[in-house]
Amino acid sequence: MGKKKKSENQNPKPKEKEELLSTLEDFTKKENWDKFFTLRGSDDSFEWYAEWPQLRPSLLPLLSSNSHILVPGCGNSRLSEHLYDAGFHDITNLDFSKVVISDMLRRNVRDRPLMRWRVMDITSIQFADRTFDVVLDKGGLDALMEPEFGSKLGDQYLSEVKRVLKTGGNFVCLTLAESHVLGLLFPKFRFGWEMTIHCIPQKPSSKPSLNTFMVVAVKGDSSAVDPIRLSFDDSSIDCNSEQGRGFRSALQTEKEIRNNYLAGSDTIYSLEDLKLGAKGDLMELSPGRRVQLTLGGDGGSLFRYRAVVLDAQPESPNFSYHCAVFLVPKTRVHEWLFSSEEGQWMVVESAKTARLIMIMLDSSHADIRMEEIQKDLSPLVKMLEPAKHDSGALIPFMTAGDGIKHRKIVHQVTSEFTGPMIVEDVIYENIEEHLVAISPSKEPVFRRLTFQRTEGLVQSEALLISKRSETHADESGGIESITTVKSKKKEKQKAKQSEQSIINELSDSVKVDHTFVASSYHTGIVAGFTLILSYLESMASSGGKVETVVIGLGAGLLPMFLHSCMHFLQVEAVELDPVVLRLAKEYFDFSEDDRLKVHLADGILFLKNLTNSSLQKIANGESEETIGDGSFVASSGSHLPIRKLDIIVVDVDSSDSSSGLSCPAADFVEDSFFATVKDVLSEQGLFIINLVSRSPSIKEMVISRMRTVFSHLYSLQLEEDVNEVLFAVHSNMTVTEQNISEAATQLQKLLKLENPERRQSIANMATKIRCLK
Repeated sequence: MGKKKKSENQNPKPKEKEELLSTLEDFTKKENWDKFFTLRGSDDSFEWYAEWPQLRPSLLPLLSSNSHILVPGCGNSRLSEHLYDAGFHDITNLDFSKVVISDMLRRNVRDRPLMRWRVMDITSIQFADRTFDVVLDKGGLDALMEPEFGSKLGDQYLSEVKRVLKTGGNFVCLTLAESHVLGLLFPKFRFGWEMTIHCIPQKPSSKPSLNTFMVVAVKGDSSAVDPIRLSFDDSSIDCNSEQGRGFRSALQTEKEIRNNYLAGSDTIYSLEDLKLGAKGDLMELSPGRRVQLTLGGDGGSLFRYRAVVLDAQPESPNFSYHCAVFLVPKTRVHEWLFSSEEGQWMVVESAKTARLIMIMLDSSHADIRMEEIQKDLSPLVKMLEPAKHDSGALIPFMTAGDGIKHRKIVHQVTSEFTGPMIVEDVIYENIEEHLVAISPSKEPVFRRLTFQRTEGLVQSEALLISKRSETHADESGGIESITTVKSKKKEKQKAKQSEQSIINELSDSVKVDHTFVASSYHTGIVAGFTLILSYLESMASSGGKVETVVIGLGAGLLPMFLHSCMHFLQVEAVELDPVVLRLAKEYFDFSEDDRLKVHLADGILFLKNLTNSSLQKIANGESEETIGDGSFVASSGSHLPIRKLDIIVVDVDSSDSSSGLSCPAADFVEDSFFATVKDVLSEQGLFIINLVSRSPSIKEMVISRMRTVFSHLYSLQLEEDVNEVLFAVHSNMTVTEQNISEAATQLQKLLKLENPERRQSIANMATKIRCLK
């Protein structure tokens, strides 16, 4: 008689079902499934999830009569048979159990002769790319996603699904939608796929049980991100059940991720996202493509990194490298050059590489040697390397060096206005050629003041003189250089000790040489005095005083130089931060006298107060009353003449260099400030502003604003530096470009400098000043 057959919709009794499932133990092992199907029998189908009457309304609209359908992990379910009987004959069924494939082939060979059955591991599908219109999974993914075994098999399977599907094809996944399954499924089909989720209704007569969900992902031809759509009201899901809570949590998380991607271009991707095609095919160069991502931190590397991948623009020059890595030190990651898109493209151009992988180092890498970081990064960046012929070549590593050979921190302090500040003594690796001639030593030592908020920008730099050494001279060259990181032979220990001893000895007894200008832009500022040379000469010969205000004291080096070398200047420095003033006095030998004064005040308000004649009233001994904005009015209400200034220098840094403007602060380039300067500047006066920005648009904006206030503008672009010194004058009775060389020679006579090379360097700088038409 044989064994009694079960009907196609009949499930085993609960006790029988439990006994059958206990034979599986591990759903990922072929041997367990062979045993299961042997016990089950060839004619005893087993429907793990929803059955045909419930599936049919949602499933059939996704298929067409000529759909080439793949059913991986088919088992002995009757789903393929129902589809065949509904008119879909082009069906290929896969399972790695030879037992069940043999049984299903025998069961269907006569009634459904066109249906195909193959013994095959679904994590390694042996079909060509883009073969199928539909991949229909009923519980296959869930079976591979055993929580204790991780997602490796599931990941391999879904990668195969994506590969064998045609563009426009459907992946239909019937799943219980457990959180660990959705945690793989959602990101795998995030980029370039349209996803809709259906909830399959339960059998009317059945008791409440787990919901079966049908996830449909349609393969697109781009890497766009689309919102997930639901064909049902998610409030109908039992939110108190473990399944309901897990589904809602995973769905909400994915919605937030996709919304972030849809919100803008500053999305930070993972390496997995990029492998999945989030920004196109990374194996191919795409000129102008810029991708922000995170690398490492997943057990495969020691550290986690923030990175930017940039494919050079089409108009870029011939490349020296196909792919290169650029390491940005922690102290420089917030600089506009490395933090802004415009600045990053400048780095790409300088690096001369088709693809640049920029790595932003942070505090977690602070105590790690660069060799260790390079070793840790090498396998990670290799995965970002575009395809090329010589793929075996090593990817070169570059870095933004500061050119410092040795440094010693002298003092650290934090101010409520400026934040952390560092005073340090340094020896540079290289000396500019023009400095060698005026430096009797090959190892000059400099004292620097840096603000941590703009660490890549040296705020002040002074040449140190020791009682036991000769005068040294150098400047901070190479701060913006790009150098390739290579393994170098260790320097001889004796040489190292000698260099370090210079710093240690100087720390015992030093003084600052205030007649030497270490910062090239300070040289440029002084060179700009050439523009009002005739006025300076007349004041010097008549014994008059040229009223000069420097906004931004720093270490006091520029005011001290002007005080030391131009005795006809009456210099006032304006500094907001009292801690900066203290550092200038204690570590940079700054001092006041009757020709040099410091005001602790806001520089903008200081100039505004001059328009209200406050200083004039104080000088006259008149009483005054403070009004709300900090300015002064005479108690008598009388109007007094505005005190005029002959030279105004703005040399202040910005607290937010990430905006692209490192110097000055944004308030000092507003139209209102320029108008205030014009009010207090004498008719023959000179306004100077130190502008630090790598953004051409920002520079043009500043110049445009100045041009609306001042008729005569001049510029000095410092070579191999980001500084541009801008000059504005009221009168057209200034030096022209045609006779500026002659005027620069005359300026030297006004400088009380014993060293002729130092006078000449200022004159040489003056010849580079150009009129802005």
